[in-house]
Amino acid sequence: MTIFTLFLLIYMVTVLENLTIIALVLQDIKLRKPMYIFLGNLSFLEIWYISVTLPNLLANIITGNQEISYNGCLTQLFIFTFLGATECYLLATMAYDRYVAICNPLRYTIIMQDKYVLSLLICSWSSGLFTPMLPIGFLSQLNFCGPNKVDHYFCDASPVLKLACGDIKLKELVDFIVSVFVLVSSLLVIFISYFYITWTILKIPSSRGRHKAFSTCTSHLAVVCIYYGSMGFTYIRVNTSFPISTNKLVSVLYSAITPMLNPVIYTLRNKEVKLSLYNAITNKNV
Repeated sequence: MTIFTLFLLIYMVTVLENLTIIALVLQDIKLRKPMYIFLGNLSFLEIWYISVTLPNLLANIITGNQEISYNGCLTQLFIFTFLGATECYLLATMAYDRYVAICNPLRYTIIMQDKYVLSLLICSWSSGLFTPMLPIGFLSQLNFCGPNKVDHYFCDASPVLKLACGDIKLKELVDFIVSVFVLVSSLLVIFISYFYITWTILKIPSSRGRHKAFSTCTSHLAVVCIYYGSMGFTYIRVNTSFPISTNKLVSVLYSAITPMLNPVIYTLRNKEVKLSLYNAITNKNV
């Protein structure tokens, strides 16, 4: 019951926080900017991301029934991978948005027009959707003839692969290549964006101006470090020999804790979001 209560609270807080962010972006015209549109998309994704795993975990705990069908397992893994990859691309898109805002402030409104923002969002979501197709396709071709207990709280790639019969080296290689491509390609965009951002900030003459410019990026950087650190630790490995117990702990970080922390990180460091939230609460009280 302790574990059930803990994860139930995490789930409820995460959904409430992210729904609040989405509601603020939709109702406050001052937040109708590309940065907050991307943030709203990220919050929408986080709700589904945590909903893929935690409700099923909570049901397993409360009912004692820990069964999941073969198709259900593959579906859960597909959706989880799709949303995880999409988050990587969204974070890269948000880094690019910060690059345009800081390095090309006079052209920002011209570059980041609604159609272009929509195109970036479509690219992020569609790229994420295509990511799991090859890995899940290879996984579906494997035979499972031995133990059928997934040593995890959801159907993640590594513990499911441990149950497969026969040679899984090709499947492991495919997973490794896809993971590296997603993480490295999105991180490359983030690195290049922040390289030019840092270069531009260093040329600002006043320390106050430098601090103000950099403060707009700190929330995004914090989220990137937490998410990519845990994702890279879990998925950029060629084999499945790493302890599953460690995998489970790290998985909790990026699949449950990070979605809960992201809205807090963004709102605590963002005056416009905090002001919008304050106005919404004040209006309700009135």
